[in-house]
Amino acid sequence: MVLKACILVGGYGTRLRPFTFTKPKPLMEFCNKPIVLHQIEALVKVGVKEIILAVSYKQEHLEAVLSDYATKLGVVIRFSIEDQPMDTAGPLALARDLLDENDPDPFFMMNADVTADYPFADMLAFHKQHNKEGTICVVEVTDPSRFGVVVATEAGKIEQFVEKPKDAKYGNKINAGMYIFNKSVLKRIEARPTSIEREIFPAMAADEQLYRWVISGYWMDIGKPDDYLLGQEMYLRALKSQSSSLIVPNSDTIIGNVMIDSSVKIGEGAVLGPDVVIGPNVVIHPGARIRQSTILADVTIGSGAYIASSIIGWKSRIGKWARLQNYCFLGEDVKIPPERLLTQVTVCPHKSVKEDHYQSDRYIII
Repeated sequence: MVLKACILVGGYGTRLRPFTFTKPKPLMEFCNKPIVLHQIEALVKVGVKEIILAVSYKQEHLEAVLSDYATKLGVVIRFSIEDQPMDTAGPLALARDLLDENDPDPFFMMNADVTADYPFADMLAFHKQHNKEGTICVVEVTDPSRFGVVVATEAGKIEQFVEKPKDAKYGNKINAGMYIFNKSVLKRIEARPTSIEREIFPAMAADEQLYRWVISGYWMDIGKPDDYLLGQEMYLRALKSQSSSLIVPNSDTIIGNVMIDSSVKIGEGAVLGPDVVIGPNVVIHPGARIRQSTILADVTIGSGAYIASSIIGWKSRIGKWARLQNYCFLGEDVKIPPERLLTQVTVCPHKSVKEDHYQSDRYIII
């Protein structure tokens, strides 16, 4: 018996562009580590020995990067290839042989763009306790009208799914994109594009075979750049609460929760934080100010530059006294001239920005 997991990696990662023009979404760094590696490490910690990645894009790239991590973590990583998009349930049918229907152990399944405290041990214990076919991890939100709500009894047995409810009587718990299933669920899924949320879950609930587990820690879908930054803030806060050595002590240079790779060079008078992550080989010149942002590897930031609520892609160059604010997202190797002002600008890889943009609407440079 081997405890397994299936991660839905998917395709082009269009929601996370411009960064997925350079790397497949699972390999995009989140707090200086590939997104999917956070999930793999959490699954290994709960005893998972084999992980199946359901992919349809850049499989070779994923294999090359993840093979070393698999060896270090003592886990087997396999790939299930989609020749066409199979939605959220179809990949399980394709991976049927890899999941091994004859193995009595349940398996985990999750979306590739979720960050959380990953309560896999508690979920597994709850799943074994109710002894039904499936468990959905759910999270409480303040405004459920934007989502599909999962309605259940006090014991957690799911009764119905309500899409974008206007009435508060349905509660505020939404699907968090993390599941545990018995292998019998595979009998419900055909090898065709199938939605697990719209087709499989309602049938399981009707058979009284589906329960929900309410996550108590932080959770965020980081599949879009602005949500990525919010997830980063949550993750850094969680590390701080754990007294993690990855959080740099506060000083005249560091404010709030900040993570900095050991190779980074910081000039005199630069100030970083709160909620900032600085990747490898970044050079920050004197007087720069960075807050609520991610700076990916090999970036140079000029003297006096100001960066707020933005993500700066690999190998980009930010000129001195440039100002980037309110969700600027720069792809790989972008050049921002000195004293340029940008607000809500997305720039595709290998571009140079030639003029200011300070309107409060999204502007894309391709």
